[in-house]
Parts: sequence; structure tokens; C-alpha cells
Amino acid sequence: MTEFFADFHEFYRNMGFTKFLRLFWYFAVFDFVRYVVGDYIVFALSVIKRKKKEAQYSTARADLFNDRPLVSVIAPGKNEGKHIPGLARSLKLQTYKNYELIIADDGSDDDTPAVCRQMLRERLIGRYFRNDVRGGKASAANLALRYSRGKFIVHVDADTYLDRNAIENIITPFYLDEKIGAVGGDVRVANSDGSLAASLQAIEYFKSISIGRWVSSTFGILRIVPGAFGAFRKDILDKLKGWDVGPGLDGDLTVKIRKLHYRIIFEHTAFCHTNVPDTFAKLARQRYRWDRSLVRFRLRKHRDVFMPSENFRFNDFFSFLENFLFNFILNLKWWVYLIDILLNYSSLIKFIIPMNYILYYLSNIIQYVIGVILLGRTITKKELKLFIYLPLMPLYTTLYMRIVRTYAYLGELVFKLSYKDRWNPAKVSRKALEKGL
Repeated sequence: MTEFFADFHEFYRNMGFTKFLRLFWYFAVFDFVRYVVGDYIVFALSVIKRKKKEAQYSTARADLFNDRPLVSVIAPGKNEGKHIPGLARSLKLQTYKNYELIIADDGSDDDTPAVCRQMLRERLIGRYFRNDVRGGKASAANLALRYSRGKFIVHVDADTYLDRNAIENIITPFYLDEKIGAVGGDVRVANSDGSLAASLQAIEYFKSISIGRWVSSTFGILRIVPGAFGAFRKDILDKLKGWDVGPGLDGDLTVKIRKLHYRIIFEHTAFCHTNVPDTFAKLARQRYRWDRSLVRFRLRKHRDVFMPSENFRFNDFFSFLENFLFNFILNLKWWVYLIDILLNYSSLIKFIIPMNYILYYLSNIIQYVIGVILLGRTITKKELKLFIYLPLMPLYTTLYMRIVRTYAYLGELVFKLSYKDRWNPAKVSRKALEKGL
């Protein structure tokens, strides 16, 4: 081992910058520049910009409380009986009180009906609706939307609980600009200490949502309002007739709102905690759904965004292009890089793999530390403890997630596997395929 470290040190000590860039071009040109240098410069500047707008936000907040609109919080789901009481309790503690909580039960076969009826009697929830035959999450969300009375709709997952001022903070931006059609909240991981898979996702959410979506929002290209916590103008949802069927229905709805020329923004002060898959097998199944939606919705259903027309908008185009480039093209490009190294530098693999690991590990430390500093007091003690899992993040993001993503993309491109996913009832997926949804 000592001999290896000596050879390793000697190898890189004598290497020039050009050779180093040749061996690690993927990290240097794409991952480091895009996700470390680019994101965090924009992130820091947007924090400064946000502070300069504090007076505008204060005025908008005052307008919200003067208007006091009813907010309909809808929670569609199946077999969520054990989570719904926690969601209801977090709403009871909200600083904004004029809301109704609507539970839409998509054919649960657990104790959800009994739990909800008891909560109705205790007035912990406003209304409870049930699909006796499972129709999928979109069906349940649209059922709740149909009977909602609020001026604004806040869509949450049933296994989510909200920070005490989350409703207030996610609705306030609508009073800043009438062209804001939807607001995405900051989603953190509730069960981050439950398993290794959950802990790694907590770090990933911290980087991709808490920071990544803030950066995208700053550029005006935010591409998704998360189902775990997102707010919408009800009149817009009514115009669009709610959610369409699909594995990525949140991103699909966001695109449809953008096509109506409304702004989509991220509100970092509105945050919630949600439960994530606690095993790597469950996580893979979830990400297959999410990643297939890029092909199904952005490359098929909404491909017109790439086409010049009277409704063409550069913000929508760049939102799609950024998503397609950095998630689809660069994911495939990574395999090109791997093949390049194996074919041309196979004798140096023992030096290249450890250095790749070091580079990604250091970049994760930089991202985490800067994020903690800039997000400040919103970071919890449990999230600070995630620092100990950073050594595993290069394996998680660079290897595991790339394999999952590649399988999802190829499966959807070739076999349209999203229509065979049991996440939606088979009859619903068949109908969606017929209609090209």
C-alpha cells in the first residue's frame, strides 16, 4: 500500500495541467464548472439580490394577510394512514390559518379511511374524498381540486410535514407579481437518519433542490414545482383541468403553466420535510419514474417547446435545453468518457479511479459547506450531521445514479416503460398511451 501511494504521488507530481485535463476532462469541463463554480456563484449573487428585495417581500406579505385568501391544501395518496396525522398537525401550527386540508384517498386498502373519518370528527382535516377504485395520483389530485374552494392550491405529499411558516412563505410570492403562476417549495428529507439510502438522498436534495432549484429560478428556467410541496393559482389549474396522468406529472404540469406564459419560481423560505425511499431498491424504482418522464414529457409530449412558433419563448426553450443537456446528454457523455479512459488509458486505471473519487469528494465538500453557510439558520442539526456521509456521495451520484438514469432513459426511449409502471393502474396507462399523454 505504501508503494502504491508513493507511485500515486509521483505520477501526479510529474503530470502537467494539459495531461491532467485530458484524463479528467469530464469532471473539469462539466461537473465542476456547472455544479460547483457556476451554481454557487449564481447562488451567492441571488442571496445578495434577495436581501435587497426584502422590502418588496414585506409588502407582499402584508398584502397576503390583508387579503386572507382561502388556501386549499390537497394531499392525494394511497395507503398513507400513518402519515396523514403528522401532516395535519404541522398545518395546525401554521402562521397562516385560513386554509382547508383536503385528503384524496386513491383506493387505499390500509386504515386510511378510518384514520381520516376520525380526523374529520376531530376537525383536524377539512374534507375527505375517496376513489373506491384506484385511478392513480393524478386522478386523486384532480378529485381534490374539483372540490377545493381556495384561491390558491398547495399540493403536498401525505407523508410530508411543513415548517410552521411554510404556507405563509409559499403564498407570499403570488402578491409580488401577478404573472407568477406557481411556486415551488424547498423539500428536505424527513427520514434522513433512517437508513444509508435516505441519508445520501438528504445530501442530494440539499444540493439539487435547496440550491439547484434556487439557481434555476434565478435564471427563470425552473422546470418543476414538486408534488411534495408546491403552490398554484387555482384559476390556472382549472384552466388546465389539473394534472395529466404520468410518472412525472409534477414536471408536466409545470411545463403546461409555463406555456401559458406564467412565471415559475422557487421560494427557499418555504420548506417542508418529506419521507424518501429507505432502500436502494425502492429508490431505483422511484428514480426510474422520475427519469423516464424526461423522455416521455419533454422529448415527446412537449417537444413543441423546441419548435419556433407564435408561442415560442426563450425561457421555456432554455429550461428544456438545460434539462436535456445536463441530465440526458451529459449522462450519456459520461459513458463516453468511461469508454475513452478504458480504451486509451487502461494501464493508468489504478491512478485515474482514485483521483476521480478525490475530485468528486472534494467538490461535494465544497458544495455542502458553502450551502450550509448561505442557507444559514434553515439548516437543522440533523442535516449538519450528514457531513459524515459525504465520502460516499461520489459513489452515489457518479456511479449508482448514473446507472439508474441510463437504464431509465434507454428503457423509455426503446420500450416506453413508463406506461408499464405499476405506479399507475394498467388501465389508466393504456388510456394515456392511446391519447399520447
